[in-house]
Amino acid sequence: MPFKYFLELLLLSAIWGASFLFMRTTSAEFGPIMLITLRTGIAALVLIPFLLYKKQLHIILRYWLPILLVALTNTAIPFCLFSYSTLYLGAGYASVLNATAPMFAALIGFYWLKDNLNLVAVIGLITGFVGVLLLSLARQNSDFDTSLLPILAALCATFLYGVAACLTKRYLQGVNSLAIATGSQCFAVLLLAPLSLFFWPQSMPSLHSWWQVLALGVVCTAIAYILYFRLIANVGAARAITVAYLVPVFGILWGMSFLNEYLTAGMWFGAALVLLGVALTTGLIKKRTLA
Repeated sequence: MPFKYFLELLLLSAIWGASFLFMRTTSAEFGPIMLITLRTGIAALVLIPFLLYKKQLHIILRYWLPILLVALTNTAIPFCLFSYSTLYLGAGYASVLNATAPMFAALIGFYWLKDNLNLVAVIGLITGFVGVLLLSLARQNSDFDTSLLPILAALCATFLYGVAACLTKRYLQGVNSLAIATGSQCFAVLLLAPLSLFFWPQSMPSLHSWWQVLALGVVCTAIAYILYFRLIANVGAARAITVAYLVPVFGILWGMSFLNEYLTAGMWFGAALVLLGVALTTGLIKKRTLA
C-alpha cells in the first residue's frame, strides 16, 4: 500500500473512532434508529450538491441495485446495530468489536470472491485480532456490564461490513466513490425514515447532542465514506476494511482527550499489536522493508 493511502487510512480511523463517542452520548436521547436516520440524512444533504456538481447522478441510476445493497449492509443496518450496542457496551468496547470487520471481510472474500490471502496477510490478521482481544480484556473492570444481545448486535454489524466490502469489490469496482457514498446514504435514509416515525424521541434532545449528530453526519459519515470508498478503489476491499483495526485505538485516544479516560499498560500493548497487524495486512511493513 502506498504511504499516502496509509495516511488516509489513519485519518479515516480517527474519524470513525470519534463516531463511537458521539453515538454513545447521543443514542440515549435520540434512540438508535432516529439517530442513524438523522446521521444518514445529514450526510446525504452534504453529498448531493457535490454529486450534482460532478454530474454523477446517472451513475447511481445505473448501479442502483448494488448501491442499495451496500446501503443496507454498510450503513442502515450496521449503524443502527452499533448505535444500539453502544448504549450497553460503551464506546470503547463497541469500537473494539468493530475491529472484527477485517476478519469477516477476509473470510467472505476468500470463499465468495476467491481472494488470495498470503502468509504475511494471515499473520497480520491474527496479530491484529489478538491485539483487539487484549484491548477488550484490558478495558474490563468490576463495573463493566455487558450482555449477550448487544455483543451479538455489534458482531452482526461487522459481518455486514465485510459483506458490503465484498459487494463493492464484486459489483462496484471502478465506480466513482462519490456516487457510491451519496447513493448509499440516500438509500439508507429512505429506508430508515418510515421506520424512525415509530421511534420518535419522547423529549427534545439537548443542543449539545444536536451538534454531535451534525458532526456524525458531516464528518463521520459524508467525508468518511468518500475516503472509505476511495480506499477500496485504490487498495482493494481487504486492505481498506483493515481501517476497523485502527478505530478502537483512536476511540480510546479520543476518550483520553475528551472523557478523561486512561490507557493501562495492557491497552498500550494491545494497541501496538493492532497497529502491527494493520501494517502487516496492508503490506506496508513488507514494502518498506524491501525498499
